Amino acid sequence: MLVPIMWSVWGVLVLVTIALFIYRSSLTRDEDDQIYLDEAFQHEKSAQEAIVAKVNKIEPALRLCLWLAGAMTLLIVVRFLWGIVALILQ
Repeated sequence: MLVPIMWSVWGVLVLVTIALFIYRSSLTRDEDDQIYLDEAFQHEKSAQEAIVAKVNKIEPALRLCLWLAGAMTLLIVVRFLWGIVALILQ
């Protein structure tokens, strides 16, 4: 009875992680690797700073989702192996 709940939690975590990856990649698509030294390019500089700020804002959530999805994957594998061992020992 606990296994469907574990699979559901794992699925939600993986979907959220994928959504965060897609969002981050859509943000970084417009990011430039340039240093703006002239004041004439202030609007490009501020646009790039806004992109970096958004990416830095979602980075902790993405890292947390990756760790939680990894932990749930490990938990599901351990539960699966535990079931196999219990069947063998019967």
